[in-house]
Amino acid sequence: MASASTGTYIDGLIEARTAGGAWEMEVDLLDFDFGNERDARECLFDYGGGIGVQRSVFGQRGWPEDACDEVPKECSEWNHSHSYATGPRSASVDWDAPLCDGPSPSHLGEWRSGPDGELVWDDVVWASIEVLDAAEELFGGDLHPSEWPPGGEVHLHGAVYRPVVLTAGMFVPPDGRWAPAWASMRPP
Repeated sequence: MASASTGTYIDGLIEARTAGGAWEMEVDLLDFDFGNERDARECLFDYGGGIGVQRSVFGQRGWPEDACDEVPKECSEWNHSHSYATGPRSASVDWDAPLCDGPSPSHLGEWRSGPDGELVWDDVVWASIEVLDAAEELFGGDLHPSEWPPGGEVHLHGAVYRPVVLTAGMFVPPDGRWAPAWASMRPP
C-alpha cells in the first residue's frame, strides 16, 4: 500500500505485482471512502491529527523506488507526506502496541456496562470539558488525563473514563472500517 495525504484526506493505492514483476495499481484507497480520518492518518502515517503519536505504524517512509506509474512520486501542495506498507508488514502489525510512551493528555478510554453488568471497553474519546471538570472535583486540580493519579477514573452519565495509552487498534482496528484495505493487501 502506498499512501499520501491530499489536503486532509488519506489518498493512495494498493499495488499488485504483474506476471512480469512490475507493480500495477490494484485498488484506489479513495474507493474505500476513508475521508478525513485525521487520527487514523496520524496513527498509520505520522501526519496530521492531534493525538500526539510518537511512533506511527508506517511512518513517513517516502515511496518505494519501483512503485507503479499511478503513484505521484513528486511532492507538491496536494501530494505530500508519502509512506507505504507491504502486505507482510501490514499483516504483522501489533495493533495493541503503544503509540506513545505514556497516557494521552487529551484522550480517554470510555468503558460502559456490558450485557452481564461488567465494565467493557467502548471507545477512545476526546477528554470533554464535562469529564475534565468532574476530574478536577475528584482529584483537586485542573489536570490533563495523563496527570490523573494512578487508578484515577471518572464516572459520568453511565460511563467510566480512564487515562489510556493510545494504540493503533483504538483508531484503526484491523477488523473495523479499514479491514477491506488490509484484506485487499493479502496474497490471493
